[in-house]
Amino acid sequence: MEARMQSRPNADVTTAIQHLHKAIHSGGVDPLVLELVHLRVSQINGCSPCVFAGVAAARKQGETDERLHNVVTWRETPFFTEAERTALALAEAATRVQDGAPGVTDEIWDAAAAHFDEQQLSAITLEIALTNFFNRINRTTRQQAGKTW
Repeated sequence: MEARMQSRPNADVTTAIQHLHKAIHSGGVDPLVLELVHLRVSQINGCSPCVFAGVAAARKQGETDERLHNVVTWRETPFFTEAERTALALAEAATRVQDGAPGVTDEIWDAAAAHFDEQQLSAITLEIALTNFFNRINRTTRQQAGKTW
């Protein structure tokens, strides 16, 4: 499978994305939590370049292979904190909003709010949305794994 587009995004798009990343990372959330959220959303959407880049970025932050290999099964493993679990649950619910899925229920939101303040929840929510944005672009244009940004 070849990528459908080879061009780079225009400078205005790149600048806007950089501002979004700055806002996300100034929200007070542990960078590893943000990487776990990014990875899980990308796994759900089947976005190979984002999974590849997410694993690489998490490793740079000091994440272990044990945990990275188990993000997909986070509910069944003992490797994640309660706060991480609530962020992952929020990521899954916000990503799976198609075909009548319930989306983010009050129970999921309240569990996350027990571990993260409003500014942090805003950052996590923006990370979920931005990852879904990239996943959809990458899937549409058939971008390939192996790239990091």
